[in-house]
Amino acid sequence: MSVSLGTSKRNKSSETEILGQKFLIERIGTDGDEKAFQKMFEDLDGKVDAFGLGGGDIYVVVGEKKYAWRLLQKAIRNVKTTPVLDGSGLKNTLEREAIRRLQREGTVDFSKEKVLLVSAVDRYGMAQALDELCPNMVYGDLMFGMGLPIPIKSYKGVSILGKLILPIITKLPQSWFYPTGEKQESRTPKFAKAWADATIICGDSLFVLRYAPDDLKGKTIITQSIRTQNLEWLKKAGCKRVITTTPLIGGETFATNVMEAVLVVLIGKPVSQVTEQDYLDMLAKLNWAPGIIELNP
Repeated sequence: MSVSLGTSKRNKSSETEILGQKFLIERIGTDGDEKAFQKMFEDLDGKVDAFGLGGGDIYVVVGEKKYAWRLLQKAIRNVKTTPVLDGSGLKNTLEREAIRRLQREGTVDFSKEKVLLVSAVDRYGMAQALDELCPNMVYGDLMFGMGLPIPIKSYKGVSILGKLILPIITKLPQSWFYPTGEKQESRTPKFAKAWADATIICGDSLFVLRYAPDDLKGKTIITQSIRTQNLEWLKKAGCKRVITTTPLIGGETFATNVMEAVLVVLIGKPVSQVTEQDYLDMLAKLNWAPGIIELNP
């Protein structure tokens, strides 16, 4: 069960079989209602095999340092039985490997592309892999997280700024920095030049869909969860293709928090004992590969 601070309009349920086990995977949004969000975790504790936490991240990461959002930690403090996953384990493993695999297999040559990563601190595995492979990077944390017209041109810059400001902003409501509730359904395009200059746009789909301009002609989007109606809009905007990092279920992808919860159930270990190699081994068993959806080839 994925419990999200996001809009209920994106609710979804899917029954599927994964490695011989039947799963009911469900996502329920609480429309930004923090009390309902906390109550749902408490009411379902012990009644589901794993929780995904959606509409936010428990942790953001720069370099090797992890910072916790205080209000999200508070929301799950009474969950005693069911593990709660926010997707951070997969963001460190699956998304890092997705970028390296796209380069290794020749799907994308990041050395020749101009990449905009809309937020690095919530996709640190992807950010660090791009830092290794792509010399033409823009990290949009200050632009799209804080509304400041300041592109960050290096991951070192992200790390320095993160260490200065993350200890402060993680004590504030995450909804100030990340779209929740009805904000997930509205568009407020920002910083058109950053989008126009990029050939590849990476990162959280909600950031992309909220802040991107109407013209994305020829762009490639690398993201996680994407819905059919989102793909229709991206095609209309001229987007060349979408590459998804999470596996397709029922023709669509779930968010990383949902997929991490599924993998933890399959691995069968307490979360504290699950390693990076456990995730990679399970992904290999699933024959996982980045999904390529051609929109305007």
